[in-house]
Amino acid sequence: TSQVLVNIGNHFDLASSIFVAPRKGIYSFSFHVVKVYNRQTIQVSLMQNNYPVISAFAGDQDVTREAASNGVLLLMEREDKVHLKLERGNLMGGWKYSTFSGFLVFPL
Repeated sequence: TSQVLVNIGNHFDLASSIFVAPRKGIYSFSFHVVKVYNRQTIQVSLMQNNYPVISAFAGDQDVTREAASNGVLLLMEREDKVHLKLERGNLMGGWKYSTFSGFLVFPL
């Protein structure tokens, strides 16, 4: 089950899993995902306005579960959108064991 722990301003839409920047500024984003044991690689990308900015990979063939994480500072304009995209593979429990965090670091 998807769950939002903190969403001050309601700029993250749980239904679409998209964050919309309320103002121009520098934002910090991070994510953590867990892949299932199925001898395949996963790739998850953080997308800004539907363009990949950073990715995380997990592909060890000999472990039961493996995690991948990444983080970035982004310059965002008002109304820019950010979301995660599973590019390749399968996640443990879908997105159930994954986290996604973001916040405004410095307004411009």
